[in-house]
Amino acid sequence: MARPVLLALGLALATAAARADDYTDVQALQKSGQTGEALARADRHIAARPNDPQMRFVKAGVLSAAGRADEAEALLVQLTRDYPELPEPWNNLAVLHAGRGQLDKAEQALEAALRVNPAYATALENLGDVRLRQASEAYQRARQLDPTSATRLTPRIDSLRGLLGPGAAR
Repeated sequence: MARPVLLALGLALATAAARADDYTDVQALQKSGQTGEALARADRHIAARPNDPQMRFVKAGVLSAAGRADEAEALLVQLTRDYPELPEPWNNLAVLHAGRGQLDKAEQALEAALRVNPAYATALENLGDVRLRQASEAYQRARQLDPTSATRLTPRIDSLRGLLGPGAAR
């Protein structure tokens, strides 16, 4: 009797390992510049396992890295609808929004991720970054509206720019 159980367990572990290899392979293909093959491999996996959110998430990452943010966003939005209990799609959706300068949308997506998992450190860090950018934009707008505030606001803007790093809006 123990043999069939061990055989079934072995098959289950082999299937899990094969799936894990699919994720690794898709990511490796993408990193080596073979985006088309990475997407084809992801699509084959998704066709065989349509209820697997992880490969859909990996595919969204490949699309995003390939500069296909609209497609990545559509896939992430669908993941948030199909699996609202997963915080990672919300976080990655927020990253796309922030990259487009849609900070309010990014903040909302991060807050959704944190409602699902209040201890999700990456989402908390990203929320902090979004709020720093929002503060920087508010200070800059205030300085434009009231040039006499430059003495007061410029040091704050410069401090935030230092925290946000290179490429921060001026």
